[in-house]
Amino acid sequence: MIKIIPSIWVIQGKCVRVRQGDFSKQIIYNNSPLDVANEFEDHGVSQIHLVDLEGARRGSAVNYGVLEAIAGHTNLEIDFTGGIHTDGDISKAFEYGANYITAATIAVYNPQNFASWIISYGRENITLGADALERKIIVKGWQKNTSIDIFEHIEYFYSRGLKYVKTTDISRDGVMKGPSFDLYKELLEKFPDICLIASGGVQSVDDIKKLEELGVWGVHFGKAYYEGKINLKDLEQFLAHSS
Repeated sequence: MIKIIPSIWVIQGKCVRVRQGDFSKQIIYNNSPLDVANEFEDHGVSQIHLVDLEGARRGSAVNYGVLEAIAGHTNLEIDFTGGIHTDGDISKAFEYGANYITAATIAVYNPQNFASWIISYGRENITLGADALERKIIVKGWQKNTSIDIFEHIEYFYSRGLKYVKTTDISRDGVMKGPSFDLYKELLEKFPDICLIASGGVQSVDDIKKLEELGVWGVHFGKAYYEGKINLKDLEQFLAHSS
């Protein structure tokens, strides 16, 4: 069964979405992150992906208060990301209630350090964020391009014990044109033992079903929920049927 992991993106304590990493196209939604988290939990979701967008841009997480509130008022497992660059950042995230962390930029600029986290914190608790545009890795909250091939990037950590990788095709993010099925298929063929989390472009429960058929381990979605494309009752039925 595919793992349903809705994304909650946060700036200044509010739920937001940006399109294809463009912060000038930011949309702020009225619902508080805690309200959204409660809605997901009420409909059978057990885990969320909490994205500190300010932290991603600044290089240091700032929305620990939101993390603490969701951890303290729900039973959700929380994968926290955005500005995780040091062991201190990881310790603080866990202290405020994160169950797992996802990091991306540090894996580009200090790959040896990220690889060490897989061992020191356990491969169950560390996810590589490998987001790409035209199959080249992009970091720093999708503000910084690199020339690093996504397959070569993942291979480095896969050979060092990596279990979980989250991949967003940034060209698909926030535009709801469907996930990058071909990219995910190639990744799973190249790395058959990886737990792949698909992100970007998901627009319906049918998309989630197709990802499950491909063998994708988990899926993130955000805008499709905020825009009413994914109905939580339908999602609840999908979860109940798959369990």
